[in-house]
Parts: sequence; structure tokens; C-alpha cells
Amino acid sequence: MLTWEEFEKTEMRVGTIIEANDFPEARKPAYQLTIDFGAEIGIRRSSAQITRRYKKEDLTGRQIVAVVNFPKKQIGKFMSECLVLGAVGQEGDVVLLAPDLNVENGLRIG
Repeated sequence: MLTWEEFEKTEMRVGTIIEANDFPEARKPAYQLTIDFGAEIGIRRSSAQITRRYKKEDLTGRQIVAVVNFPKKQIGKFMSECLVLGAVGQEGDVVLLAPDLNVENGLRIG
């Protein structure tokens, strides 16, 4: 069990995808996402295995939830700077977590 203090260390924030590109070098099908988390956090990039349910052209402008305080992770030649969150089905397909309504980029999830 986590303590409340441990949970509070996880910084989940809302961001808007501003660019989505194919990531052919990834071992599993994925996109390279560029996400705007607002003035305080700025622009971050992430690799996301969301190709089963999402087309890259439909992702631009979509708000998502991501963890922004994990260490960066090198994935091939790409540096992932945050972890996009989603519900993972038994087949490995991911449904993105997102707010019901558009909100300000950078808002913290709590």
C-alpha cells in the first residue's frame, strides 16, 4: 500500500498533444508525441504505444494525462520525457486517460 505522501510525489498533469509522428524504430508499434503542458512545465515528448486505437492525425489537439516527474527514458534514438497514461486492455491496446472537458494545460491531477 502507498502512503498519501508517496502518492503526492507522482506528478500527473494535463497536456495537449501538438504533434504525433510515426515511430518506426520502436520494438512495438508506437507514436512519438509532442505535448504542451503549459508555461510552468513546457513542451515534453513521449513515446506511446497507442496505435491500435488511435490514428496519428486524430491525436493533434487532444488532451491527455501524463506523469511528468519520472526520469527521462531513452527509447532507441528517441528520448521520452513523460509517461502518457491510459487503460491497458488484455490485448495490450491502450485507451488514453483524458479530462471530460478541456482544461488548462499543466493542471495537476489529484
